[in-house]
Amino acid sequence: MKNFENKVAAITGAGSGIGQQLAIQLAKQGTHLALSDLNEQGLAETLNHVKDYPVSVTLTKLNVSDRKAVEDWAKQCEQDFGQVNLVFNNAGVALASTVEGLSYEDAEWIFNINFWGVVYGTKAFLPYLKQSGSGHIVNISSLFGLTAQPTQSAYNATKFAVRGFTEALRQELDLENCGVSATCVHPGGIRTNIANSARMSDSIRALGMNPERASRSFNKMLKTPPDVAAQAILKAVKKDERRVLIGTDAKIIDLVQRITPTGYTQAMSFLTGKKRRK
Repeated sequence: MKNFENKVAAITGAGSGIGQQLAIQLAKQGTHLALSDLNEQGLAETLNHVKDYPVSVTLTKLNVSDRKAVEDWAKQCEQDFGQVNLVFNNAGVALASTVEGLSYEDAEWIFNINFWGVVYGTKAFLPYLKQSGSGHIVNISSLFGLTAQPTQSAYNATKFAVRGFTEALRQELDLENCGVSATCVHPGGIRTNIANSARMSDSIRALGMNPERASRSFNKMLKTPPDVAAQAILKAVKKDERRVLIGTDAKIIDLVQRITPTGYTQAMSFLTGKKRRK
């Protein structure tokens, strides 16, 4: 897919952050948009950003953890536009908790959105992408889908799962030679609202961490603007890349993990302990 003009893109989590910026940049390139988010106010803000471009836009309040709702949305997108060419499974949430303190309810919550939301979006849209003859699936993993960190066991698990799922999907699509491809995206610290909306468990106090301070510290690590992330993702789609690392932090930590696949965990524990002692 060398250009996006007159293509149709479905984006989850389109009410803010990377999803919103994807919508804006695609609209500038003449792409029709099917936008979804649980936050209707955010969707309205995104619509305000793209309304002056000569493209068709639909807005859908969507909980990506609801399989039937995602399937219904995919069907409606095909009916509204006659085709779907691009799917960005972007919606996601964050959670900080120790393994011991992790509640099953919180684990199910984050898996239902971060992993099952990606599975539902991929499977619901894949037949329509194949029908279009030219399609691309973009699944958002994370830097935390490449490396693990203390307090991030559940988040790590969901993002590692997205990575494995997408890499297997890409290989299958390559073998089928069906005109559809897939890319897995690993953003580092992107300046979005994910830290502010994250669930923070008191269990991290057992590691000497304060939930309130942890949230503020997490926010400080979000350096890359979401528009830069969106640009990198769309460039990768045009180049049909299998994996995208976004941000200097993602590239550095990925390199460290490649050099020392087990040693990086010791370094992470040391750095976490050092911050705790301050």
